[in-house]
Amino acid sequence: MTALHEVVPASEGIDHQPYTYVRKELVEPDWRRFPGWSHVTEAQWRDAQWQRVNCVKNAKQLRKVTGDLLSEHFYDELAADQAALATMSMLLPPQMLNTMAPTAAPEDFTEAFFADPVRRYMMPVRSDRDAHWPSHPHSERDSLHEAEMWVVEGLTHRYPTKVLAELVSTCPQYCGHCTRMDLVGNSTPLIQKHKLELKPVDRQDLMIDYLKRTPGVRDVVVSGGDVANVPWPQLESFLMRVLDIDTVRDVRLATKALAGLPQHWLQPRVVEGLERVARTASRRGVNLAIHTHVNHAQSVTPLVAEAARTALEVGVRDVRNQGVLMKGVNATPNDLLDLCFALQGEANILPYYFYMCDMIPNAEHWRVAVWEAQALQHAIMGYLPGYATPRIVCDVPYVGKRWVHQLAEYDRELGVSYWTKNYRTGIELADPEALDRRYPYYDPISTLGETGQAWWSAKA
Repeated sequence: MTALHEVVPASEGIDHQPYTYVRKELVEPDWRRFPGWSHVTEAQWRDAQWQRVNCVKNAKQLRKVTGDLLSEHFYDELAADQAALATMSMLLPPQMLNTMAPTAAPEDFTEAFFADPVRRYMMPVRSDRDAHWPSHPHSERDSLHEAEMWVVEGLTHRYPTKVLAELVSTCPQYCGHCTRMDLVGNSTPLIQKHKLELKPVDRQDLMIDYLKRTPGVRDVVVSGGDVANVPWPQLESFLMRVLDIDTVRDVRLATKALAGLPQHWLQPRVVEGLERVARTASRRGVNLAIHTHVNHAQSVTPLVAEAARTALEVGVRDVRNQGVLMKGVNATPNDLLDLCFALQGEANILPYYFYMCDMIPNAEHWRVAVWEAQALQHAIMGYLPGYATPRIVCDVPYVGKRWVHQLAEYDRELGVSYWTKNYRTGIELADPEALDRRYPYYDPISTLGETGQAWWSAKA
């Protein structure tokens, strides 16, 4: 018998841990492997305007980039999805496309591209979707009811001390699982998008006026869309006006572009402007952070790390990641830990949240059940520093973010969990039952047993 204090040498060649950390150097995949970019220089690649001009928006442009690397079968699958299932139009900066199938040999490229985790959520195809339950019966376009909680156009007051300011309804890139698919991006054959009606300057004036009149709000998330699509002078002006409100103590800039188009955040005029905003925030004692959205370690490249470090160097307090948990992308312990170590250890981006994918139409193939999310939270504990261990959360409609272990009741057979809350949303201030009600959330039906699936089939 071995005493606890005795050191037991590790056996060579035996992996004693469920996950083994190995430091991996970040690599920018060689974009010249794509026939359409074979002559693109490094200076062009680092140029934000070149990246925007050369975004891939349709199959024709994808063919121009990839040449003969992709089979006709892939294009058939892509066309079928775009025609009938896609809730987001296609928009991929070269930076993002370049992280897909980064090491595949030409003869294996189609197969690798189909299997690629970044491709799976940025460029979904018909065969990705759940054939039997593409949408949950309770899925909704605005699954979190954000627009229902607008106090002025684009300003969601959902939590007691926090607001979400949607300055723009576009992004430099469109994610297939976008929770704001009812508003963000171009319309698709399936989804006619809503539109922001006010002029940006008028919308921003109303937002500032509301913040001045509502001193209980101390935290402003500035988002969209993506703040990278707000012209910098306009964004800087809005941020300075927010920072001029004494009761605001936290400002967060939401931008997937830090990972999808890091070139934007490396432009001298943006860096200089961000430094002005950061210095003003510091002088006024306000915490300024950037929140980005990275879902797989492949997306963490040297350019992404450079953009994050640059933001920190000019005075942004934190750069944090809010990923989305998705099957086929990152819903395994190894994938999550690989991503978190790449973010935290190599790019100075703090792993913060992993949201369960929201209940929007045609998202069932991405979503995980609550019990699966709980198992993943358990599996990643103990490997990362405590402050860099992300919380896996369920964004429950009419409730908000809840750690996946916070449910009040769980019917595993039917896949229905029930949640409570300790505050009223902006539309429930006069609701006496809001704090006692149990709010339902639904697991993907494909994760249920035969009895549960039969129950939902009969209900449909």
